[in-house]
Amino acid sequence: MSALPYGPLMIDIAGQTLTDLDRERLCHPLVGGIILFSRNFASREQLTALTAEIHALREPRLLIAVDHEGGRVQRFRDGFTRLPAMRTLGELYQRDAAAGLAATRAVGLVLAAELRACGVDYSFTPVLDLDYGPSRVIGDRAFHRDPETVIALAAALGEGLHAAGMGNCGKHYPGHGYVIPDSHVELPIDDRALDAMQEDLLPYRRLALDAVMAAHVIYECFDCNTAVFSSKWIDYLRNDIKFDGVVFTDDLSMAGAGVVGDMLARVQTAYAAGCDMLLVCNAPDSVALVLDNWQPQVDARRGQRVGKLLPQQPAMALDDTAYLAALAQVAALTA
Repeated sequence: MSALPYGPLMIDIAGQTLTDLDRERLCHPLVGGIILFSRNFASREQLTALTAEIHALREPRLLIAVDHEGGRVQRFRDGFTRLPAMRTLGELYQRDAAAGLAATRAVGLVLAAELRACGVDYSFTPVLDLDYGPSRVIGDRAFHRDPETVIALAAALGEGLHAAGMGNCGKHYPGHGYVIPDSHVELPIDDRALDAMQEDLLPYRRLALDAVMAAHVIYECFDCNTAVFSSKWIDYLRNDIKFDGVVFTDDLSMAGAGVVGDMLARVQTAYAAGCDMLLVCNAPDSVALVLDNWQPQVDARRGQRVGKLLPQQPAMALDDTAYLAALAQVAALTA
């Protein structure tokens, strides 16, 4: 194994095992991580074998991530606990704050423990977007409309994640809940003034976050670019909000990312704006384009930030009493 730094690209693979091309791409110095999808999963045993092979490819090992929030965004299901949508936790909190916090902490622990038991390092969660109502993509993925409730529940979820040795990722900075369009298929534009966005930004100010994921939304008050491509928004995050963790892009293959051109232009613009890790998903030809043609001056400090997301403690055993207690709480939620 060769010692490679953490490159700024997070890519994906097509199947449930690695091909020779997958291995070649995952060992490219511009690659620092891999994101898995439902198509990469058949069983816990297959997933564990896949992640073990990925981790063995290089040193330091690649960061293996997944979107595994619960509700409709849960990539692995068979053999994994069915996690509730975050709105369910917000509704419980409204009825009984202590019960809501305890349940949310349990969800975070179960989520992280089960993923880590299969070799997955990281999940892009929690959603910090406020539930304004009409969004076509956020909806019940959000905890609540009230930012204080979102802060309380996201903090509890983070406690559960950290207890099982997994970092958190607040998304979608600076807030995707107000706009109606789905940035997977359209380019949303938020026309509010910055003062009107302060509720959306409050969770980013108050929570201890290991990473954030920037949104493919244009916020007219600040920039003509989406947050992913906006040095103004990344500077605001670093200098006004005082965030010093990892900044991920949302998937650069999404329609909302098309505002700056082809994939090469997207990675160049996002990296120049200050994003640390750039997601290129569901676009193998675009991965080839980038790996063959992009020659950035890689900032080692950004790679060091990414390295801190790798778990620093052994995975929790799934017969651990803390896991079993949390599992019982989650089962009661989804019964």
